[in-house]
Amino acid sequence: MTDITDGRSRQTRIADDLRAKIRTGVLQPGERLPGLPDLVTGYGIDMPGVSMNTVRLAIAKLRQEGLIISKQGKGNFVRTELPVRRHGIERYSRSVWGGKEPKALLEAEGGRQGRSVRQDTETAIVPAPAFVAKRLDGVSEGDPVHVRRRVTRLDGVINQAADSYFTLATGERSPAVVAGEGQGGHIARINAISPVLEVEEEITARMPTGPESSRLDIPEGTPVLDVIRTYHTEIGALDITKFVIRADMAVFNYRFPIPD
Repeated sequence: MTDITDGRSRQTRIADDLRAKIRTGVLQPGERLPGLPDLVTGYGIDMPGVSMNTVRLAIAKLRQEGLIISKQGKGNFVRTELPVRRHGIERYSRSVWGGKEPKALLEAEGGRQGRSVRQDTETAIVPAPAFVAKRLDGVSEGDPVHVRRRVTRLDGVINQAADSYFTLATGERSPAVVAGEGQGGHIARINAISPVLEVEEEITARMPTGPESSRLDIPEGTPVLDVIRTYHTEIGALDITKFVIRADMAVFNYRFPIPD
């Protein structure tokens, strides 16, 4: 390690050095870092007074940055970058879910990238959350609505949760929407009730809550993307879906003509 006398704390200097080694490939994705005693010994040569706690704080900083993953009883490892999913306007193409060989959006998206896709689904009737009542026609906060909760895995790794809300009346009109049955996925079933004219997505970023981290098995230091999607149909908004997506597994790619 280069001798640095710029006033940074020992833990910052250690974190900076390890970060540089990760960025330059000296430490490779998936590689196990030396144990804490070895790091104390190694860094103590240039920085007398380095303690076990100093190294722990440096590791914790890199863990928060998403560069390191700690595994109970195994040590600290350089994080492996996961394959990304690409979200964009084209994913909603009618030819995908309404063509001669209709596919669900996730099935088509995963197939284009050579990824295996699996979903675990459950349904329930719940009080409408505020964000749903704000967007779903004819619904007030607390009104009973259907929800289809899905957790998606790409190549066996959980990448997102998707909770779709729609009215009891919509469920009565189309039991297939509630059951998740039929070709073309959720958008095709909504379209069968009333043609989907527009898809609206609202995207924000944040750190996950404790329950979300547990549900999605999110590594520490990984932010998530909230995506609220509305299907606007000829008779109004029929479906509100909230996605919670691991930010390290998503790239949002949009290409579209400039509006007049």
